[in-house]
Amino acid sequence: MARGWESKSIEEQQSEVQNLSESSKPRMTAEQRTQQQLRDSLALSRQRALQQLQSACNPHHRSMLERALADLDARLAKLG
Repeated sequence: MARGWESKSIEEQQSEVQNLSESSKPRMTAEQRTQQQLRDSLALSRQRALQQLQSACNPHHRSMLERALADLDARLAKLG
């Protein structure tokens, strides 16, 4: 057996912790999950555009990134 798994009480404790963490999370509907995934995706896109803006030198590229950030902010605000 692997070290640390000799005692059944350790296994039981880990099982209890897992059950508690699963039961404490509220269940989301399919629509809520979709909304959350969209919100997360937009937030990641915004973060990436912001990082690119910080290092962009070309004025046209900066302008495009600023417009993209404004659009992402508007879409995030619409989602709530």
